[in-house]
Amino acid sequence: MFLQRFLVSNAIPLFSRITMAQLHISELRKKYNNSNTYLSEDSLESKNPIKLFETWLNVAKNANIKEPNAMTLATVNENGHPTARMVILRGYGEDGFKFHTNYRSAKAKDLENNPKVALVLYWVDLCRSVRIEGLVKKLSKQESDEEFAKRPRSTKIIAVASTHQSSPVANAEELALMAKTTEEQYKDKEIDRPNYFGGYCVTPERIEFWQGQSSRMSDRIVFVKNVKEKDCWKEGQNGWMYQRLQP
Repeated sequence: MFLQRFLVSNAIPLFSRITMAQLHISELRKKYNNSNTYLSEDSLESKNPIKLFETWLNVAKNANIKEPNAMTLATVNENGHPTARMVILRGYGEDGFKFHTNYRSAKAKDLENNPKVALVLYWVDLCRSVRIEGLVKKLSKQESDEEFAKRPRSTKIIAVASTHQSSPVANAEELALMAKTTEEQYKDKEIDRPNYFGGYCVTPERIEFWQGQSSRMSDRIVFVKNVKEKDCWKEGQNGWMYQRLQP
């Protein structure tokens, strides 16, 4: 009886608190730009999306954005469920966008089952994002070796210690022991790339540039390759076509 009276007497206040919390979250919206600066064709630094991406990334770097090369990698697992996580962009060019990870990880299993992926980079202080969709493939052993060699020793230790990324561990002490054991194993030794760690390259088929506006009439320009119906598309560079999208 006491529990019933407690639930009844607290139902409305509890609901009010939840509602207020939800309202508080929804009111966290910030203005994007103080003025509307649309991505006119004349303002595009390049009609090759790879070159345009390079320009935007440099702007983010020069604006002191923290980790401007951090990006979301979205995959689809064997059950058809989408999954996403953060990775670091390690390189890019006409051949695609590159990142490195554990080949035994959950994401690697997803990539093996389904090479179709999506990437998103978001620079909140610039009100800009870039979405990339394409097909992924492994990098050569040589390129993976070269990238691994550039890493700080501490991150090499972790890459070697994590033999099966995403596998469960008993506790934090076990994690610390994994790192300590590996560090002792390679004391005064060079750390070579383990065969279960390496790189991938996403060959882009679609790249979208998003510029937020204070009016929320956000500007979007998308570049696509292998367009069949070209009536609504404009000629870009290096085989790309582009068009503007509604916000």
